Amino acid sequence: MKRKFSNILWACGVSATLMMQSCSLDEVNPGGFTLENLGTTPAGYETLLNQCYFGLERQFYNGIDFMGFMEGNTDLWTAKANQMGQNDNVFKFFAGASPNLTFTNALWNAAYDGIGACNLAIETAPNCSFATDAERNAKVAEAHFLRAVYYYNLVEMFGGVVKLTAVQKANNYSPERTDALEIYRDVIIPDLRFAAEWLPVGNYDADANPTKKSALGYLAKACLATRQYDTTEFLQEGFDAARKLITDCESGGSNYMTYMYADFDDVFKEANNKSNKEALWKYTVYGGKTHGSSNGNYRTNRNDEHFLCQLNHFGARIDNQAVRLAWDGGVQGDFMPTQHLLSLYVQDNGTLDPRFHKLFITEWKANQEYSWTDGDATRYGKDASKVGDKINVGDLAIRFVMPQDANYASEVAAKGTSNHLLIDYKDVYDDSGKGIIMTAGEGENHYRYYYPSLNKHASSNYFVANESKMRNGNLNGVMPMRMAEIYLIAAEYDIVLNGGGQAMGYINKVRQRAGAAPLSGAATIRTVLDERGRELCGEFTRFFDLKRTGMYKDASYLQSTFPELAGYFKPEYALRPIPSNYTDVITTGVLFKNPGY
Repeated sequence: MKRKFSNILWACGVSATLMMQSCSLDEVNPGGFTLENLGTTPAGYETLLNQCYFGLERQFYNGIDFMGFMEGNTDLWTAKANQMGQNDNVFKFFAGASPNLTFTNALWNAAYDGIGACNLAIETAPNCSFATDAERNAKVAEAHFLRAVYYYNLVEMFGGVVKLTAVQKANNYSPERTDALEIYRDVIIPDLRFAAEWLPVGNYDADANPTKKSALGYLAKACLATRQYDTTEFLQEGFDAARKLITDCESGGSNYMTYMYADFDDVFKEANNKSNKEALWKYTVYGGKTHGSSNGNYRTNRNDEHFLCQLNHFGARIDNQAVRLAWDGGVQGDFMPTQHLLSLYVQDNGTLDPRFHKLFITEWKANQEYSWTDGDATRYGKDASKVGDKINVGDLAIRFVMPQDANYASEVAAKGTSNHLLIDYKDVYDDSGKGIIMTAGEGENHYRYYYPSLNKHASSNYFVANESKMRNGNLNGVMPMRMAEIYLIAAEYDIVLNGGGQAMGYINKVRQRAGAAPLSGAATIRTVLDERGRELCGEFTRFFDLKRTGMYKDASYLQSTFPELAGYFKPEYALRPIPSNYTDVITTGVLFKNPGY
């Protein structure tokens, strides 16, 4: 079944977020219609259940800001060209300026809109005329799963938040703040247990609707997160959930439809997007002419807009509609890989991990005719004889080379005479300082605009909303969690619970599939973190990974991986600011202001 993400008369919107007010249509309602009454039939209940997904569609996993919250301010990414003033909230821990207290507002609102919808669906389910209790439980399990996902993201971003598990009947201007562990204990983990019991096994075509493997995957993830709150209460349960999925995957997937592609190339192949077997959960936000005006109907899956380097800084490239619709084109993004991220792909034997060239685009063809100018020849180290030489449309225009590439030495030696723009890794990245080279002599380093560009979210599958304004809706699905992560979660559990005797085996399962050299010795939390960086970069995990493993307790980890970011870091930034739009309108706002904000 495909979920339709749309918003009916959803009165639980901003009011539910600001004052925790219920959605009620009683004020002027001569027909006696209420959302509660709508849920008394299976068809009506399906409409209510659709609303549980609306907050997800607005801000989570596919939204324009969510990638920044989940992957920004970490060791893996910096702003485009490492430029200051480019979304410093997300990439530089505010860069020493006063923290922005409103940039989390949209996500906060969407989460509580979603929670309000889930609460209504859960409360309404007993009164719905389902044929059997099993049918009822399978449906309401979706709401339990989604409520757990909303709360998991809230508590990991903000710490303690407002715990709402029932439809609110009145305005509450003095909400209480509940600490994170209590929300895990009372809401997140019970919701995921229920979902794991009652959700269907589903099939590989399941789109948006979570299945048993979705719930078990998030149960493993959520239980692991609780270890940062000084408890071991849920660790064995989470480890057991991870091992259930691994056992099923390695025995053919008959219980939960789990699967891990044998060939790493298949994981992000666009042809597999809609029926990705490795996904534990995936969903598509559909764009189309029925989605309203062109001002909004292209805002579907926007993850394709984040990672492309600044190609248009070079004259052989121009932004146009054809580029926007091409798999290796799109919108120039905000995320630049750090020196640390690229270093993770250098293996102990000096070769590149095969995943590097499968996950990162490093060369581009010209899409407009260009002739080398005096200025560009000087700027990019070309011989004077190259001035006037032409790059035709379709010719190689830009190529980035790593020192580990097979022909690195000869390509760099021919840098001055090659017809294309050759970007040497060493022109962009400073290994000794673990940073980006910003200057060249007394001027700007123009090489820093070109860097390996993550292709996990690349797309050539678009709905054209407005061609003249280049507004295109990405129709590819989003994959919030996949099977490979479960192996790395299991490795972390094994280290925490058992000392790590089996952890390297789990890690090497992931590496073996990728064709990477196996690791030896005892695995540590740092080993797991490094492998998560290689395998899961750009997949909505890194900020929570560093927080969960204690790397934000002080600046020492960032100092060793991304010293520039460490200079802006404060331990209190491990939590995001609860938006002042919320704290300023409640009487208990002081209780919701996180330290440092």
